[in-house]
Amino acid sequence: MPRYSFNVHDVEPSIDNEGAELPDDEAAWKEATTFAGAVCQDIDGKFRPGQEWSVEVLNEAGKTIYFIFISSRRMP
Repeated sequence: MPRYSFNVHDVEPSIDNEGAELPDDEAAWKEATTFAGAVCQDIDGKFRPGQEWSVEVLNEAGKTIYFIFISSRRMP
């Protein structure tokens, strides 16, 4: 089974050195979106204008196959 890594980029980036074995790219996408959804539910007023958050999904070859990016800004 292929191994996928999920790197989180925010105030303190988190590099996934272990990864997870998943059946295919579609399963990796589902894992990434489930994780991103859980993070959004946990923001609870902590995410401020001007901040950014992302999760990057890499395949076994180290190639980025998905990138979920959330940003915020205050409008004038």
